[in-house]
Amino acid sequence: MADTAELRARNSTFWAQAAPGWIRHADRQDELGGPLGAIAMSRLSPRPGERVLDVGCGCGGTSAELATAVGPTGAVLGVDLAESMVSAAAARFPQDSHPGLRFAAADIETVEDLPGAPFDAAYSRMALMLLADPVAGCVNLRRALRPGGRLAATVFRDGRTNPWLPLAVLGAAPHVAALPPLPVGDEPGPFAFADPARVRRILTAAGFDAVTAEPHDVVMTAPDDPDTVAEWLIEIGPAGAAYRAAPAPQQTAARAAAAGLLDRFRERGTGYRLPAGLWLITATAP
Repeated sequence: MADTAELRARNSTFWAQAAPGWIRHADRQDELGGPLGAIAMSRLSPRPGERVLDVGCGCGGTSAELATAVGPTGAVLGVDLAESMVSAAAARFPQDSHPGLRFAAADIETVEDLPGAPFDAAYSRMALMLLADPVAGCVNLRRALRPGGRLAATVFRDGRTNPWLPLAVLGAAPHVAALPPLPVGDEPGPFAFADPARVRRILTAAGFDAVTAEPHDVVMTAPDDPDTVAEWLIEIGPAGAAYRAAPAPQQTAARAAAAGLLDRFRERGTGYRLPAGLWLITATAP
């Protein structure tokens, strides 16, 4: 297993290369990916006037949702490792129409100061499992909260409860260039937080109180458009950079292969139903 420095460098490179796909599909991700964070948003229950931190904000859709909840007297800071996604978030949700919303490019594992801290609450949709050093990241997250500040986050559980997740990669891989290294063991990746006992150990070691990890099952729905759905899932996944660099015939073949593997989740004339098994993580700063 790689050491933390190597994993951080790998993360930085991966997200710089993955960002164009996330930016291209930002509206689609906001619409179709909503169920992945809805339970955490509901449990956090941000209130008017609160200051909220959004960790792993991507292209800003969840941050804008939080900003709507806290209203004009509140404030939201969205942070993400990928500078280009942060720039895209700021362009999608400008300050003149979202005055309490700010974005910053930052590595939550190493950042020393976050503008607007201390926060009343912190939210994260499918990001904590991607940290190279999750204890260090969660320590900084906890330090950014006021005493009594609350955290609500979601992460994937395991592959069995998310059977669609690897299929876009498996379909695309034979048709594109070499992919980045896939995670091993507890390395950053979709299933790094599969073990709820590990989740609780990490949050407790980071200094949080009242740590819980509750299982939740949700379904993402997508339109009955195999080519578009395949491209969306390829572009936001590990094969995205290689897919974008491939010639058009290889891209077409990659989409067709991914669509074929995803067909088990398709109901013709209705669309896709992609089941997702999540952990809802909650905790409180002492």
